[in-house]
Amino acid sequence: MKNIKYLFIVLGLVVATSCGDVLDTVAKDAFAEDLIYSDPDQLLGLLATSYNSTESWSINKYEWWGRRFGYEGGSFEAKFNFQDKDLYGMRAGLTPSNAAIFQQKWANYWKYVRYTNEFLDRIDASPAMANEPAITSIMKAEMQFLRANLYSKLIKHYGGVPIMENALGLEDNFDLPRNTYEECVAFIVKELDEAAAALPETRPDNEFGRATKLSALAVKARTLLYAASKLHDPAFAPSNDPLFTYSKSSKWQDAADAAKVIIDMVGERDLIATATAEEYQQMFLSPHQDILFARPFGAELYDFGDDPNSLWDKTQSPNGFDGWALSSPTLNFALEFNMTDGTTTNGGTYDATKPNDGREMRYYANLIYNGCQFRGREIEYWLSDDVNAFPHGLDSPEGLGNNQHSSKTGYNIRKFQDESVDVNGGISANRPYILYRLAEVYLNYAEAQYHLGNEADARKFVNKVSSRALQPDVTASGTDLLEAIKRERRIELSFEGHNFFDERRWMQEDHLGFDIKGHKWNKKADGTLDFVEYTVVTRPYFEKHYYLPILQADIERAPALQQNFGY
Repeated sequence: MKNIKYLFIVLGLVVATSCGDVLDTVAKDAFAEDLIYSDPDQLLGLLATSYNSTESWSINKYEWWGRRFGYEGGSFEAKFNFQDKDLYGMRAGLTPSNAAIFQQKWANYWKYVRYTNEFLDRIDASPAMANEPAITSIMKAEMQFLRANLYSKLIKHYGGVPIMENALGLEDNFDLPRNTYEECVAFIVKELDEAAAALPETRPDNEFGRATKLSALAVKARTLLYAASKLHDPAFAPSNDPLFTYSKSSKWQDAADAAKVIIDMVGERDLIATATAEEYQQMFLSPHQDILFARPFGAELYDFGDDPNSLWDKTQSPNGFDGWALSSPTLNFALEFNMTDGTTTNGGTYDATKPNDGREMRYYANLIYNGCQFRGREIEYWLSDDVNAFPHGLDSPEGLGNNQHSSKTGYNIRKFQDESVDVNGGISANRPYILYRLAEVYLNYAEAQYHLGNEADARKFVNKVSSRALQPDVTASGTDLLEAIKRERRIELSFEGHNFFDERRWMQEDHLGFDIKGHKWNKKADGTLDFVEYTVVTRPYFEKHYYLPILQADIERAPALQQNFGY
């Protein structure tokens, strides 16, 4: 029997497969090719390995720090907390020789493109397809979905990239030029349309985490929304180069239509109702019908192999709970949360001396703040004027645990945390990491309809999201409506990996470079609390950071690749 004989050296594709990849299988290495492609059970092993490409809480599983936080610390939402390290490179600036926490992104994505291409090269002529076409055809569609999802991620990080539909052999040319951004979007849409046609609409509970028709359509909807955005408009793009621009005149209609297919399939239903912040928080701790695609986790399946310290209960809890609090939400972002009555923090009922009072439910569901109840006690970020009368707060820079993990902004992340499990090693039975969900699709549709001039539809669908959080209906029009849609997207999708890209595609420069603000809390000798607002650190704005650099080693390996602008 033949062994697999592909050469994988182009585009940084030579990377070691991590022992921490969940659901990894020995089948792809230990069995001969003919056996694998004749047995659907062995093919499931290959498929499971490729599902690791979807990622989860971790921004970079191949780097110790990167396993423990996501994109939030490089976005408007938060900053990296421990020792004020610049792990995202947002302050020092990324370079082709140092892409900071993103260093392995290019190579990792191409590794998984290679896995999907190997599978798709062989599956149609395989004995498995001949003998069990129904099952095997679905697995083929899943691989197409995964490859398209990979390309969707590649182009939002890098712009246009080489389109590789086949695994490269020994005699093939490895020096591949980049395709244009438009060509890549067209390829992704084609792949997803084909996948959606073959994928089932639903899955049984024991297949949660595998792609459905709705999963494929959700990737398509997001991809087309991003393509239609200001960042890719030739009139505004920071580099008017086909690697980055999208000039289709129908772009906003295409984005709206892609979202509307999903909306019609679900019957335009309301999102699952939540009456309290606690009920809203629970939406991120177990599977439910509004999830269109997610990574599954369970009692024996952690985010990184069997390392429980890669889950947010440990990595985001305050230091007073022996947590690492790696991502500190910025005060700038906290001020985006409305008041209960729907007014903003720029006026109305907001009292800047009582910043935690009267806020909308998602403020309480998503953020940990001074004085809130968390894991059975009150959060104490304050330092004391008189330690004899009042010892320093348990979660302060002089509190419990490793003080270097104390929040620098006066906030920590509550979203995704299961407060019923132990910080050290606890894991929920069925906690998902949600990658695509119905609320995003409604917001995608609202944004596209706004740009098409259909403000009534835009308001209708932004309100389908905000009303679930018990907010009054948005009644704005014009640019105020667009700002309301953006704000709703920031809040509803907070800490889910969206904001890093949303602020870029909107070209919201004051949210890319800005003074990161926080609160310092203090307990006086008489027991009263006060705080001061201060600048934690300044994050500069670099135009080149609209995209990541391609590493210089990869450019040297394949000189036909063009480096991104600014690098």
